[in-house]
Amino acid sequence: MPRLCKTLGPDPPGRWFVSGYRRNFISDYDGLAGQWWDPRGPLAPLGWIARARAAFVPDAGANAGTDAATGAGAPQARLLDVACGGGLFGPHLAGKGYHVFGVDLSATALKEALGHGFDAVARADITRLPFADESFDVVTAGQCLEHVQDPFAVVAELCRVLRPGGTLIVDTIPDTRIARLVAITLAENVPLPGRPARGTHDHRLFVNRERLARVARSHGVELRLLGLRPRFRDFIRYLAGRRQEVRMVPIRSTSVLCLGVGTKR
Repeated sequence: MPRLCKTLGPDPPGRWFVSGYRRNFISDYDGLAGQWWDPRGPLAPLGWIARARAAFVPDAGANAGTDAATGAGAPQARLLDVACGGGLFGPHLAGKGYHVFGVDLSATALKEALGHGFDAVARADITRLPFADESFDVVTAGQCLEHVQDPFAVVAELCRVLRPGGTLIVDTIPDTRIARLVAITLAENVPLPGRPARGTHDHRLFVNRERLARVARSHGVELRLLGLRPRFRDFIRYLAGRRQEVRMVPIRSTSVLCLGVGTKR
């Protein structure tokens, strides 16, 4: 059935429009509405990854400036964060010059996002984004592909709404044995702060990296893949209660956590 969604585009944030959506696992995050910003809660690692992802977002630059030919204000550069959750990505975009949009199935999460750096949000199915072709300068999707039945349909949508020359940034969990060990066997069962709830991940939905790159390429985006891991010193201090956030560092291996960055032809 159709659902009410926050207005996007030229209308002021806070208005609502109707958009269809299809329920899937991501809507289960409604039950964690009060924990998005808990630095030692089950969603804390998503914030660490969001900070690392933001490092790959280019400054908007001339896209947010003035039209040289007319002297009129040029449209502000637009960034879309797909499956934005409670807006963990938002604070890391401050000063980059974007009008920030978010899409998610969780209405409670979207309300949180509006209070943390997002200008407008929509409740919608991420496999059928309610936006026109080539309407965003940057499109990001963090830790959502491994929660849907057809992650490659989502990738196709991300590429569709990205303008030529725009940047695509995705991160996900690959379909490897070591990722299953780390993300499920250890992360969901060892009683440590920041532990995701049991059942958060289904290894059968983990994403094939080769196909991820191939599908993005078929839609005009050549992805450069790299891995992420926690900074060891930060993680030890976090476990000891002496630090509230763990910085993630890029590595060559993509076997546990994979991040892809590319520009649309």
